[in-house]
Order: sequence, then structure tokens, then C-alpha cells
Amino acid sequence: MNIYVRYFDHEAITHNIEELIDFLAKLNEIPITRTLVDELTVYVNSEMPYPKRYKVRPRVYFILIKTSAQTLDEFKANRKSHDTPLAYSAENQTQREPRTTQLQEVRKGWYFGRINFKRVLLIPGTQKYQYRDTTFSAYVLADSAQHCYTRIIDHLKNRQDVDPRSQFPSAKGTNFNYEYMGEKLRQE
Repeated sequence: MNIYVRYFDHEAITHNIEELIDFLAKLNEIPITRTLVDELTVYVNSEMPYPKRYKVRPRVYFILIKTSAQTLDEFKANRKSHDTPLAYSAENQTQREPRTTQLQEVRKGWYFGRINFKRVLLIPGTQKYQYRDTTFSAYVLADSAQHCYTRIIDHLKNRQDVDPRSQFPSAKGTNFNYEYMGEKLRQE
């Protein structure tokens, strides 16, 4: 594993701890101490994939990033490859997109929607209120799962027995589930 190091406009790819220390020593602004060498050695030899930032003086840092790139040009060309922390957030983003896409998919018919929300309830005899997890489910005629969610939320907000301070989850979260039942609802 190679290390990308950057201090302001100075940057390089180093292949071992000795090259890293040599690069930092040539900058003349970073004091190379035994403690710094020990910390750098621990970081380079660790399994931690995240970047590391080292303080030189107040509000001045140098940064280290583990990479498989052999050259600086290769690192810059593959900046968003799988070995940088940016890829982890990008991966998570693509995992969330299908849920959004599924919610927006136009599919007219009946949906069985279930929502778990925080309902505000009066505690008897105390005149105080508390939030209580409440599950509501219904069969809804809708154009999409998002439309099903919207109709359920609208229904709950218009009910007299649901306090307006109740908290409703996002359609993208795990507290809203749905199942497409078809264009016609079977009577059982």
C-alpha cells in the first residue's frame, strides 16, 4: 500500500515509511520528531483505510491517504476509485438510490402500506404528553409507492385523534414499508 501525502501545494506518492519521512523532512516546515515518526509508522502499518490528518501548528495540517496508485498522476486520475474514503460514501449513495427509484416507479393499483411513526399522546392525570411508537397500516389505491406514502400521511394528519405534533418518518427510511397488491384488491 502506498501513501499519498500533501502539505499545501507539496504532494507526492511514497512507497514506504522512509520515503514519507524524507519527503516531510525536505519541506523544512514540519519538525520531524520521534513521536511523529512513531505515529506515521503506526498509521502506515495499520489496516485503517481512512485518511489521516496531522497537525503542524494551529490550523495547519498535512494529510495522508492510503492508495494502490504507483504515481501521482495515477492517484489523481483514480481519485474516486475503491481505495479512497470517497468511494465508501459513493457506494452508500448508490445503495440508497434504488429505494428512491422504487418509490417513484409508476405502478397504478392497490398498495398495502405500513408506517411506524411517533405519536403524541396525553398521559392521563398529568396533563403531560409523550411520544409513543405507533404503527398504522392500510390498503391504499395509488399511482406509486411514494403516492401511497403521501396518502397515508395526509390521512393521519387529518385525523382528529392524531396530534399535529406527531412525527412522521421519511418514505425512504425503514419505518415505511409497502407491498404492491395489484390493480384489483382481492376480497377474502
